Amino acid sequence: MTDHTVRAYDDELMEIGRKITEMGGIAETMLANAIQSLVKGDTDLAQRVIATDPKLDVLEREIEEKAILTIARRQPMAIDLRALVSAIRIANDLERIGDLAKNVGKRVVAIDGQFAPQKIVGGVIHISDLALDRLHRVLDAYAHRDVEAAMSVWNQDEEIDQLYNSLFRELLTYMMEDPRNIGFCAHLLFSAKNIERIGDHATNIAETIKYLVTGETVVTDRPRAADGYAPLQTP
Repeated sequence: MTDHTVRAYDDELMEIGRKITEMGGIAETMLANAIQSLVKGDTDLAQRVIATDPKLDVLEREIEEKAILTIARRQPMAIDLRALVSAIRIANDLERIGDLAKNVGKRVVAIDGQFAPQKIVGGVIHISDLALDRLHRVLDAYAHRDVEAAMSVWNQDEEIDQLYNSLFRELLTYMMEDPRNIGFCAHLLFSAKNIERIGDHATNIAETIKYLVTGETVVTDRPRAADGYAPLQTP
């Protein structure tokens, strides 16, 4: 390729990388704000989380279209091809993380003004802190192409699963003890499931980072806690 073509190609790859970084920042902020709105019962903040989601949808489409066009025009090989395929995968995971954060925001709006003992919210705060930490670390690993850091996130997936299982049983206990807790706890359960799924998407990104850097896929099953509950399907 000519120098001009090489520069144009590099610019295309860098643009896609910048959009992934932008998506990651938006997703991380949405999750942090969704958690804060849940803890504080801040419906205005929850509405802002919901309103932000379309930005991620647009960026995902732009990344996918740009990556596919670049593959078709440049016919990249090796690391460049993996970078483009990885960008599509990660954009999809970040878009889903935005959807899940938006779902938490919708739950906050739904439970506005309902009884919310701090002891009930405490378990959700814990699992939220872990999910936010995992997302931040895996995005940092992507920025630095750090496979070791990415796989550290991957190996810790079970911890969030275990916390969710424990929280599920705890919230069921609160609902059985006092029927007044049923509505609020049901919303918390769905919120916690959304947050647990965000942890799963962080581990997906970790697997993609390994593929991007090494060309290898993760062949072992990710560590998971044994389910002690009937899984919730988030509407």
